Amino acid sequence: MKPMTTSPACPRPSIVLASILSLFAVVSASCSKEAAPPPRPAPQVSVLTITPTTIPYTPTFVAQTESSRQVNIVARVSGFLDEIAYQEGALVKQGQLMFQLDPKPFQAKLNAAKGELQAQQARLATAKANYGRVKPLADQDALSQADLDRARGDLDSATAAVFSATAKVEQADLDRSYATISSPVTGVAGQSLQRQGAFVNSMSDSANLTYVAAIDPIWVNFSISQNQIARFNAMTEKGQLTRPSDQNFEIEIVLPGGAVYPHRGKIDFADPSFSQDTGSFLVRAVLPNPKAELSPGMFVTALVKGSTRPDAIVVPQLAVQQGSNGHLVYVVNQKNVIEVRPVIVGDYQGDKDIVILNGLHKDDRVVVDGVLKVVPGKPVTLAPPKVTPPVPASAAAPKE
Repeated sequence: MKPMTTSPACPRPSIVLASILSLFAVVSASCSKEAAPPPRPAPQVSVLTITPTTIPYTPTFVAQTESSRQVNIVARVSGFLDEIAYQEGALVKQGQLMFQLDPKPFQAKLNAAKGELQAQQARLATAKANYGRVKPLADQDALSQADLDRARGDLDSATAAVFSATAKVEQADLDRSYATISSPVTGVAGQSLQRQGAFVNSMSDSANLTYVAAIDPIWVNFSISQNQIARFNAMTEKGQLTRPSDQNFEIEIVLPGGAVYPHRGKIDFADPSFSQDTGSFLVRAVLPNPKAELSPGMFVTALVKGSTRPDAIVVPQLAVQQGSNGHLVYVVNQKNVIEVRPVIVGDYQGDKDIVILNGLHKDDRVVVDGVLKVVPGKPVTLAPPKVTPPVPASAAAPKE
């Protein structure tokens, strides 16, 4: 029997299968190439080209206002309080009547002192006349030296008595004036510690009546810590801080609601020694307060103006990101590729900017808009700079 043979016109099954698989691979590759999405375009960002500039350096401190002259009103004499002549908590003028003690006892003492003075003056007149008669007779040896000495002694005694009586009159008149208590300064008056009709004893606590606090000008006190002083000195030595040559700092006050106080002041006192309890020393500024907008005891924010920071680098706060190892910014290099740049931040500059102490240099291009779209190491396109349209000449001209 002959073995079976395959006809040349009929291909082998393995060859047919390989051909089908090859065709399927080509079709699949073609389909996959057609279905692949186009590459994403580079994101568009806005950049800020770093230009170091001189900016003001304005440290802030928590401060408290204080009366520039607070006077306790104390009774100097004892007596019954007849009248409280001021409005508690209101503004009083210098010399304005505040309290009136019963003046009648003091007037009576003054009258008695004046009567005593007149009696002593009469004695003095008699002693002078007697001495005038005795002395010529003693000079002619008509009277003894003892008579002359007695007449001179009576004259000296009468003179001293008049001097003492005059002092008593002045003291009685002074006590009577103390019964009328007026404000020694212009300022706001506190609550009265005694009521009308009460007996005021000048030798006890009842003599304390109230106080008057001068508020124009007003003092603003704040403390600077030892660490802050060391930092300011180090920045000055490195050339990062320039102070006014005459140390003539201006003080600006921000009120609790955020409003800026319209008047500025000057530093007029700095405690030369540090406090052992807080490690800081007291600084005092004086400010005008013509409308009594500031009251003693208020907490405010004090801004010390006058220093500058030369060659400072300032970027918007939104350009600075917080990484796992600190702050960073995204920089566009010369090939328009994103680089991550670690930075050290400093103080805030206004409401939107922040100072960069280290990490950026002149002409660096920092991403300020589109930060969330960038990827480190990937290219970006730069948005065209915003151009402010020119103001027409007609609009710029001042109106008459």
